Amino acid sequence: MPVNTRRDVLRRRVRLIVATTIGYNVVEAVIAISAGTAASSAALMGFGLDSVVEVVSAAAIAWQFAGRDHEARERTALRVVAFSFFALAAYVTFEAVQALAGAEEPDHSSVGIVLAAVSLAVMPALSFAERRTGRELGSAAVVADSKQTLICSYLSAVLLAGLVLNSALGWWWADPLAALVIAGFAVREGAEAWRGDACATSAGALLRDPETDGCGPDCDCC
Repeated sequence: MPVNTRRDVLRRRVRLIVATTIGYNVVEAVIAISAGTAASSAALMGFGLDSVVEVVSAAAIAWQFAGRDHEARERTALRVVAFSFFALAAYVTFEAVQALAGAEEPDHSSVGIVLAAVSLAVMPALSFAERRTGRELGSAAVVADSKQTLICSYLSAVLLAGLVLNSALGWWWADPLAALVIAGFAVREGAEAWRGDACATSAGALLRDPETDGCGPDCDCC
């Protein structure tokens, strides 16, 4: 397949993945925030707001690929993705520390458990598809956004474990402790996304080999 034709296919794929991610996260945010308010669950509220951050990150990628020359918008989109990581880490840390300090025990939430289980199945698939496409296209911003989606998968696992442990064993503190680990991961990924524009500048103009990723030895963003 000619390079230009392949790139057009990849751009359309990115738009489809991003549109799916935005749509799912909007629904997820509404359900999680509503259920979190009803159950007084900081974890569910944090998960819902994480979905809002995911929408912002995905919207930045949608904006990048709305024009014909997505490379020209790479740096700005990557900065937005990086800031979304930092915002997520700050909020999750704040909620986790507040929950531990206040020792507030959330109520049982069946809706939250089901939502976390569904997200745990959906988000890894979206992240894998976006990451593979971003690597082949040579877009550090798309790869960074796929990591944002992957973090949502981790948060889904944390939320599911926390809600189940709270309901079954009364271990209310399990969720905020695990959330702190996720926050640390988000900071690391945000820093990598912030540095990723150098990789995008050097590699973004070339179609990447999906077997080798086309990344140099110093290209952490890929």
